[in-house]
Amino acid sequence: MDQETLGSIVLLAIVTLLSVVQNAFFANKVEHESRHCNGKVLQRQGSSSFDRVYTANQNCGHAYPTFLAVLWCAGLLCSQAPAAFAGLMYLFVRQKYFVGYLGERTQSTPGYLFGKRIILFLFLMSVAGILNYYLVFFFGSDFEIHIKTITSAISPLLLIP
Repeated sequence: MDQETLGSIVLLAIVTLLSVVQNAFFANKVEHESRHCNGKVLQRQGSSSFDRVYTANQNCGHAYPTFLAVLWCAGLLCSQAPAAFAGLMYLFVRQKYFVGYLGERTQSTPGYLFGKRIILFLFLMSVAGILNYYLVFFFGSDFEIHIKTITSAISPLLLIP
């Protein structure tokens, strides 16, 4: 793989690897809570604290494939840096959701809503990249610089709760 190609995906790969570490942390929390509550590994019945940890882990796992798909599509088809930034923000929000779910379930709602907004941003970046490809293919008009400028300007707005 040449340096230019590697340079265009390295940030996305870093975010993906960080998300794998986060998934391992979540799984470890489920295992720890299972042992703590029941004395046996991965037994679902038990205390409500185990149920909360297990449910939070399941909820995060259900959104994970969607996150990876839009992260890589947005990064490859539109712009790597804003996509990687949004991916890091999503990991932070997912951590906030997981920890919030362990307390009262109402504490997880802000993380959930914030995560939906980040997924939408990555989805729109992907759509913009696809549309730009077809504009170049059919009409010869390339809006890549404009799209990268807009996404770079909008991505810091993801920090606003």
